[in-house]
Amino acid sequence: MSEAPLRVGMFGGTFDPVHLGHLRSAVEISECLHLDKLHMIPAPQPPLRGQPQISAQDRLALLEAGVKDTPGLIADGRELRRQGPSYSTLTLAELREEYGDTARLVMVLGQDAFLRLANWHQPEQLFALAHVVVMARPGYQPDRSAALKELIGLREVDSVASMMEEPKGKLLALTLPTPMGISATHIRQRLAEHSSVRYLLPEAVEEQIHARQLYTF
Repeated sequence: MSEAPLRVGMFGGTFDPVHLGHLRSAVEISECLHLDKLHMIPAPQPPLRGQPQISAQDRLALLEAGVKDTPGLIADGRELRRQGPSYSTLTLAELREEYGDTARLVMVLGQDAFLRLANWHQPEQLFALAHVVVMARPGYQPDRSAALKELIGLREVDSVASMMEEPKGKLLALTLPTPMGISATHIRQRLAEHSSVRYLLPEAVEEQIHARQLYTF
């Protein structure tokens, strides 16, 4: 009897800084999709977002402190070692080569990033390499642009089981059990004001931010 294919996720973002909303979502995504590994990957400079407030190396260090020994979660700094923009297609291609053709490879996106997906670099290639899972907001059904509808085509499925029948190429909207409305922008504002961020961040992340005086300018 052959072993079941590996299930591997990629969860990218600025993580500026990583907070409990990111980490709780990562745990619940892993559980819902029955992932063997979930790579959390800070982007040095996301092509469609503004410049992060602290360096990529500092954001990775905070992510490593936040993830710590959480089973299945990997703080992955591979995009920091790459020159040029942080294109997800390049990262997915690396992961696909590492884990092989039969692995179920999944790219996880927030709702806002998903709505801009047609504007990404080589968006069709994303589906040629992986599935796309959107973390949907409860009760929120935004309009999809014509370009996004064309990109999605007939890829959308309604269950994890249907998606995982194939190694790549499907789209699934997933509502997580514990939506947490924590905002990195709000955290940065509070840090700049020297206000408390207790219980918004893992304790180890908060300690590093204060010890290294990050986000205080």
